Amino acid sequence: MHDKSIAELSAGLKAGEYSSVELTRHFLDRIAAHDGQLNSFITVTEAGALAQAEAADARIKAGEAGPLTGIPIAHKDIFCTRGVRTSCASKMLDPFVAPYDATVVTNLAAAGVVMLGKTNMDEFAMGSSNETSFYGPVSNPWDTDRVPGGSSGGSAAAVAARLCVAATGTDTGGSIRQPASYCGITGLKPTYGRVSRYGMIAFASSLDQAGPMTRSAEDAALLLTGMSGFDPKDSTSIERPVEDYAAALGKDLKGLKVGVVKEFFGDGLDGGVAGSVQAAIDALKKLGAEVVEVSLPNSGLSVPAYYVVAPAECSSNLSRMDGVRFGHRCEDSKDLMDLYERSRSEGFGDEVKRRILIGTYALSAGYYDAYYLKAQKIRRLISDDFKRAFEQVDVLVGPAAPDTAFVKGAKSDDPVAMYLSDIYTIAVNLAGLPGMSVPVVPAGGLPVGLQIIGNYFEEGRLLNVAHQLQLATDWHQAAPAGFA
Repeated sequence: MHDKSIAELSAGLKAGEYSSVELTRHFLDRIAAHDGQLNSFITVTEAGALAQAEAADARIKAGEAGPLTGIPIAHKDIFCTRGVRTSCASKMLDPFVAPYDATVVTNLAAAGVVMLGKTNMDEFAMGSSNETSFYGPVSNPWDTDRVPGGSSGGSAAAVAARLCVAATGTDTGGSIRQPASYCGITGLKPTYGRVSRYGMIAFASSLDQAGPMTRSAEDAALLLTGMSGFDPKDSTSIERPVEDYAAALGKDLKGLKVGVVKEFFGDGLDGGVAGSVQAAIDALKKLGAEVVEVSLPNSGLSVPAYYVVAPAECSSNLSRMDGVRFGHRCEDSKDLMDLYERSRSEGFGDEVKRRILIGTYALSAGYYDAYYLKAQKIRRLISDDFKRAFEQVDVLVGPAAPDTAFVKGAKSDDPVAMYLSDIYTIAVNLAGLPGMSVPVVPAGGLPVGLQIIGNYFEEGRLLNVAHQLQLATDWHQAAPAGFA
């Protein structure tokens, strides 16, 4: 059953070939058997999952089922889940049990999904390898000595290893697309505001966006439809009707104008990755797409701009984690200042501390104009580049990451090298655009992702391009050895 898509499983459930309880039990057994090798889950909610599966079976029997009813998925541990630990993979929040559900969780529960548990991640979503988690690193199922990418590495690894049908992730600078590339799955970062951020613990509020992580574009379309919608509890949510993304997947690619981003194919791109991405571009041509080269001249400034904006916002967002209002509290504090200092020193990991310090510095008196304000101006230039590009083409393509999954520890002592793992994804977040990664020809036996970028609220077009590519190829169907 674990080799079937959401649509196939949904059809089987409605036909009575198996029940949601049986399906859920199957995936729980797979988690128990295989996750010891991966560490992709922080919390497994067995009792709750089986109860939700029973309720889903009742809905199916009553003829009230939708396409997601009874489908077992996992949530990244950044989403609040009522009655279940929500830790953001940090010692700071390790014992926190959320008193309410994030809107993403609420929406998907209303659609009838079954939550198997909460997936591992980089601490507070800060990282590109899933090595900063308080609960230990996640392993890539294609090679357990390698990283799955981050910060949504637990979700990516769990989907790739068929421990769940799909999972939720969040993307602040590439944290859905880069791990999707490393693990050989489909990951979509929607337009900023398309999916509610309420109940999603904030890293960088102007950049964070939730999205689906699945094996195929069709599955991503189904999950995105269930996740999306206006939310009055989120001031950044866009009041826009929810589209039926799966219904828009049948259009051929004849006449589609595809822009290949020139700046994404320069120094720093692995040769094998470049070849795999080119093979995917050639496949798009065969499907009738018109391919042209386009330029995003300011994209090279995206990494330095991001690493001012994002740390500044995280410095502000995490100031509430002080041992008084929220988070870990040290023992036997001498006074209030000692309480603050030791609680935060003990609760946060090294990467989170690094980003808080960078952000606080950038926002401090005398440096705000020199760093933060200048980074925001660069952000506008990057957004304008995309605007001009979409006057020429329908979608943009390029690699999702500059390399394949690297060996654990290879970049741990070099933060800049780690940050450059997101060099092709960050600009999309700075502009608030939708982007996705889809599996293409492997390089050296490891997965590679093609990044597809669209104009605002054109998730349907991105999903259709990916779906047509997946109908014409079988790259997305490959499974890691030992987990098929």
